[in-house]
This record gives sequence, structure tokens and C-alpha cells, in this order.
Amino acid sequence: MKVRFTATIWEEDGVFVSKCPEIDVASAGDTFDEALSNLTEAIELWLANARELGIIDDYLSVMTASEKSIRIIEINV
Repeated sequence: MKVRFTATIWEEDGVFVSKCPEIDVASAGDTFDEALSNLTEAIELWLANARELGIIDDYLSVMTASEKSIRIIEINV
């Protein structure tokens, strides 16, 4: 089964940080592409561990949601 995950990537102190909010997995890299590649690998490892531990079904509804939306909101701090 193919599942689409959200990848949020931003630059922080010269490093690109990447995060998948559906399963709360994060990674980083020196470039945007490296951060995305490292996040993909981290998600694959997380999925393998979740299968092995028998908990992957607990996350299926989040992983297979047909409608996902990301918005940037601006808040005064």
C-alpha cells in the first residue's frame, strides 16, 4: 500500500530540518534535498519498527486520510 506523508522542511541555523507531522518523525540535512531524503529514510525505518511492534494499525487512519491540508498562519509574538 502506498501512503502519502506530509514533509515540512525549514532552514534553521544553516541546517535544513524536516518533519512528518502524521507520525511525528523528524530529520535534518545540509541541503533541502538531503533533509527530504533523510526524512524519507526515517519514515521508512519508523514504519518497519511499527510493523515489527504490531502498532502500525494504530496509525492507519492518520496515514491514509484522503484530505490533508497545510496552511501557514501568521501570529504576533
